[in-house]
Amino acid sequence: MTHDHIDPNENPDGRDADIVHLDAARAGRQPDGPPEDRPAEADRTVTPADGPVLEGEIVRVDQPGPDRTDWRTDLEAKARARQPIVPLWLRSAPEAIETLKWVGRHYLHVSGYQLARAPLYGGRLAVRSPRGFARLVSGMVRWTFDLEGEPVRLASVQKADPENYIKLSRQRDSRVRLRVWVTGAALVTLLIAAIVVADQPTHVQWTTLAVALAALGVIGKPADRPLINRAVVPANVERLTSAIVIRALTALSIAGINQAIAKNPKDAIRFVAPITRDGPGWRADIDLPYGVTVADVMDKRDRMASALRRPLGCIWPEGDSSIHEGRLILWVGDKDLSKTVVRSPLAKASSHDVFKGIPFGSDPRGRPIVVPIIQHNILIGSLPGQGKTAAVRVLASGALLDPSVEGWIHELKGTGDLDPHEQNCHRYVSGIEDEAVAYAADSLTLLRKEVMRRSGALKALPPDLCPDKRVTRQIADKRSLGLHPLICIIDECQNLFAHPEYGGRAGDDAEFIIKLGRALGVVLILATQRPDKDSLPTGISANVSIRFCLRVAGQIENDMILGTSAYKNGVRATVFVPETDAGIGYLVGATPMPKVVRSAYLDTPATQRIADRAHALRAELGTLSGHGLGERPEQLTQSYDLLVDILAVVPPSEAKVWNEIVVDRLTDLRSEVYGPWAALEGGARTAQLTAALKPYGIKTMQVWGTPEGGGKGANRIGIARDDIVNAITQRARGAAS
Repeated sequence: MTHDHIDPNENPDGRDADIVHLDAARAGRQPDGPPEDRPAEADRTVTPADGPVLEGEIVRVDQPGPDRTDWRTDLEAKARARQPIVPLWLRSAPEAIETLKWVGRHYLHVSGYQLARAPLYGGRLAVRSPRGFARLVSGMVRWTFDLEGEPVRLASVQKADPENYIKLSRQRDSRVRLRVWVTGAALVTLLIAAIVVADQPTHVQWTTLAVALAALGVIGKPADRPLINRAVVPANVERLTSAIVIRALTALSIAGINQAIAKNPKDAIRFVAPITRDGPGWRADIDLPYGVTVADVMDKRDRMASALRRPLGCIWPEGDSSIHEGRLILWVGDKDLSKTVVRSPLAKASSHDVFKGIPFGSDPRGRPIVVPIIQHNILIGSLPGQGKTAAVRVLASGALLDPSVEGWIHELKGTGDLDPHEQNCHRYVSGIEDEAVAYAADSLTLLRKEVMRRSGALKALPPDLCPDKRVTRQIADKRSLGLHPLICIIDECQNLFAHPEYGGRAGDDAEFIIKLGRALGVVLILATQRPDKDSLPTGISANVSIRFCLRVAGQIENDMILGTSAYKNGVRATVFVPETDAGIGYLVGATPMPKVVRSAYLDTPATQRIADRAHALRAELGTLSGHGLGERPEQLTQSYDLLVDILAVVPPSEAKVWNEIVVDRLTDLRSEVYGPWAALEGGARTAQLTAALKPYGIKTMQVWGTPEGGGKGANRIGIARDDIVNAITQRARGAAS
């Protein structure tokens, strides 16, 4: 092939190009190829380095060869994966003490168990001693006369092998001569020992006899019947191994896992650390195959429990998103978490410092969980009967054991679950009636004013006392400043926020308090069993910093409590079993990562004892106030009964009446309460009364009537007086029962 060069100047349109040899072009793309494949120096010059690039040429962006990384980066990565020198349970004083207590209790139990059965073991040894004596004599005879070699000698006779027989007989004779002397010496020694013991005191003789019987009893022990009973029956828990984990992950039928294992069985699932004991269970740190997330595994926790042959309450997979979304931490416990009762240290505490957090419960590994209170707000949610109020009771007990805390408790279920703490509260109400809901709404209004007052008081403090512009323990102890912790608890808050009369104002006040009260020592703890946009305003659920979600029905409720995308990220309170997992939930915001926690359990008597200690401490320090001293609470909302007021303005002669007429009459009766309703225009007045009657189960209807001033008749939205009477009757029966 000729190398003709065409001058580009001869063709101004520039569509022509240099013609080069194909081998030279390939060599230009592969400068690191083998020497024998490279063209000569003359051929290389045909295509200069800065010459035109051939169309379709592949440019290599990663060069073959070993990776070159900075050694400091490698060392830093290794440092993050270093195993701790001191075990984790020794780093925490409470956990170390609890572990040592457990070990002490365990071996104390074992010792007591065996000591109590010492007479039984002695009887067994005595019964087995004759058999042991027979075994000892028989063994000595067989050994002395070399009877164990007799079958071999007889075999030589049967084979007619005289040379071998003579050899074995001589060996037997030499053994027997020596062993007879040894046996005789042993018998003489025993005889002398018996004579010596016979001259000793009685207790020495009995002790020697007991030792002899014990030795003979051990020799006479049957092979299938042990002498000593087990004090602790070992649990039939299979040791967690990599093969078992891979088997369990394969059984989940996750496409990404099964495909990766099919392509590369050895490296599809990588164990980044050895499987080790972690508390009362096993821990495995795993990198899932590419594209598989921890959420995919958590969706099928029940299948994993089946594959591992363990109860569902023993299987707790969780992720570590600080590394990547495919890092799975699988913890398999020895004991079902749902059958574990967590005892609260508050049950025996004489006081508590709320600035150190409140001991709330424990995680599946038995590690104590402390919930920070100051500078946080807390939201608790679940279906009914899942342990929500019990969790509130723990938080209330821990808060009120600090005498500097001012407690406002509103239990809007009316069952009296928090009544033991009534004696310690500045404001307290328990009930489901409108009066109780109005009281809670007033509390939020007062709390909003308190936040505004504290903002100015904190701003006025000198920088040396308050450098970070937030309430500290030092500031809280100065009672004269009025900046002590104020903790407001509203249980069943959906009854407040969904109330047609007070819900809107209460929601605005609560959102204001949550956003601004955090640094001012004002803490709001809300608990609800109906997390939706009407019962829990989004402005509240979006700004709460700590969330505890027990069993909920679906994804919407899950994300309302735990935050947006919690369900998508694998934090799913829907995995808990109804009633069985009562008290177990996901805790978010109190720890660096979302964590499954079982709250401690305080029954009513234990709560009453805590409340009594808190009351005595507060009385001694003079920190009781408000309701705790029997003072009349400040009331902002006038108490009224809508149903009674309607009956007052609708006489028995009017079976049915328009809503707008009822609103006008109510305004004449209580203008300060119903005046805003009458100020509404058009159908808004009618809708206001309809919404107010909805919580009582009263439905409006089409009613034929005429205006009170006269006019043409028409069908409009109205109510039936009998429905109002029936609602009042049913309410009275419910209160009586």
